[in-house]
Amino acid sequence: MRGPVFPSPLPPQIATCGWSAIFAGVPGVRNRQVVTESGAVRDGLPGVPGRGPPPVTRPRRPGNTAAGRVPGMEARGGITVRQALGLPALRGGLPEVVAGAERLGGTVRWVHAGEVPNIASLLKGGELLLTTGLGLGHRASEQRAFVRRLAERGIAALVVELGPRFERLPRPLVEAARAAGLPLVQLHREVAFVSVTEEIHTEIVNGHYALLRQAEEVHARCTRALLAGGGVPHVLRVLADFARGPVFLETPEGQLLYAAGPGRAPENASENPENPPSPANPASLDDHGKPDSLDALAVWEGLRSGRAARQAGPPEGSVLVDVAGGGQGTGAVRARLVLPAVSAPLGQAHRLAAERAAGTLAVVLMQARQEEELAARGRGDFLTDLAEGRVAPGDAPGRAKTLGFRPGGGPLLPVVMRLAPQLTPSGDWAVLARAVLGELASVGVPVLLGVRPVEGRVPLLLGLRAEGERTAVADRVATALRAGVERAGLERAGAQRPVVVVGTAGGWAAASAGLRHAAETAAAAQGLGERPWYDARGLDIELLLWRLREHRDLAAFVERALGPLLDHDRASRPPLLPTLEVYLAHAGRKAETARELHLNRQTLYNRLARIGELLGRDLDDPGTVLTLSLALRARRHTP
Repeated sequence: MRGPVFPSPLPPQIATCGWSAIFAGVPGVRNRQVVTESGAVRDGLPGVPGRGPPPVTRPRRPGNTAAGRVPGMEARGGITVRQALGLPALRGGLPEVVAGAERLGGTVRWVHAGEVPNIASLLKGGELLLTTGLGLGHRASEQRAFVRRLAERGIAALVVELGPRFERLPRPLVEAARAAGLPLVQLHREVAFVSVTEEIHTEIVNGHYALLRQAEEVHARCTRALLAGGGVPHVLRVLADFARGPVFLETPEGQLLYAAGPGRAPENASENPENPPSPANPASLDDHGKPDSLDALAVWEGLRSGRAARQAGPPEGSVLVDVAGGGQGTGAVRARLVLPAVSAPLGQAHRLAAERAAGTLAVVLMQARQEEELAARGRGDFLTDLAEGRVAPGDAPGRAKTLGFRPGGGPLLPVVMRLAPQLTPSGDWAVLARAVLGELASVGVPVLLGVRPVEGRVPLLLGLRAEGERTAVADRVATALRAGVERAGLERAGAQRPVVVVGTAGGWAAASAGLRHAAETAAAAQGLGERPWYDARGLDIELLLWRLREHRDLAAFVERALGPLLDHDRASRPPLLPTLEVYLAHAGRKAETARELHLNRQTLYNRLARIGELLGRDLDDPGTVLTLSLALRARRHTP
């Protein structure tokens, strides 16, 4: 690098009007832009007669604002090309922007210096490249190709120091930079590239530190809000204030849970105790009792209304951060934090702050889930104690009232759902309880729902207004239970569907026996044909056989009744047991049996004759039909 192109020290008139005045008359390119002492990029040559008045500048610390930072660095965590040109090291080289002035707002990721023709292959994008031009080539085609490769690599700017290689930048180089939209800057004085690198890298590191500091400040505010008794809406409000825009918390499927807009953050969670924020009431309230998130909800409706809007997602430049659920598979992501870019793209500072807030929200939601599951387990323990007689019928209403169950004077309906044995109790039982209760809220009957994860059982008591509601309420409960199982991740591919059993309605004295009867019947009904729900009153034979499942006489009875037929099916085809099962299910009606099995009558008659021959029984005898029917049912409960 050679000595200065222009004399030093600067003449007084230049120091007064700004360095840009020295470029008057310098051979170069049309539409030149210069960097003033304040770091601003201006068109033309201020200070030259006929070009307008010189810029008014005020002394300031290089590269700093009154707050001690380069403007805008806190928002991005980096430094722009324009800001880099305003730093002392580059500003001392008298920089002149000859192309790409419209892209001086691009972020400088790193600084690199090099003099080789293939320098582009060594870059990753976002660099400010310093060079004296030795690697630019001598031919116009080489210079154009050099600029094109740099633009394709996505560097932030090309800075060329004039000197022995170039006294002014070649026109093909400048034209290629203009065509590619690449900021091209020529330095009229020699600078120490190591000083430029050190100064810009310091600003980059300081900018990233400022981002982390801002994110930590947001995290600290969220923590203070929680310690003051706040919840999810208060955390979202802190983040909305920082982002100066709406913030949403949605399910992984895109359903809105909470919304918050910028405004005064509540000091504690009891500002409006009569109507606290909740998933059903996501808006936080201001001092006048009005929901400040109405604008946020309007934004949400605009973003999510219509299939096309849902598929497109938030605008470009928005921030989306997953809130961990602390589990695997369906539990890995519990919610999603969305900061839409409503008026302008959001920066790295907003992403870091959102990630810190997401960690806080994960803890809050996990704690709420644990508390919710503990409460559901407590209700399950009470219902189990009631079913097993450990709670007297006279004490049950008072204990149920403390758990929030206040039925009227109508009958109580016991319901039990039992999961398949293959399912593990590792799902989200709090989600199950919440989903079922939400579904049953529209039914309009009091519900006491508990969970027993180890046993894979969900007991319920419902307060009916009249016995005539039993069937309609049972339909709604069964639908809600199955939907809750799916949402909670308690189903497994290939496993049996959960069994829902509805008991006999009655008072508190009957509720104990009704719950116990429904629970045992649900276990006995495992493996039966799939139905929305079973009436416990219609499965007494199944229940009796289930209670005898460990008695060796039951297995011996099955072997005596069906042994020869089972032996045949293990050795021969087609199997005959399915034919017997359908025949007995239709009470010996052969025409219906043939239709269901898609057999002609003669084939069915031949199979029935072969079954009778193997078993040594007359299939038309009522006693034989009863024996075989019981044996088929008992076989489900024996090894």
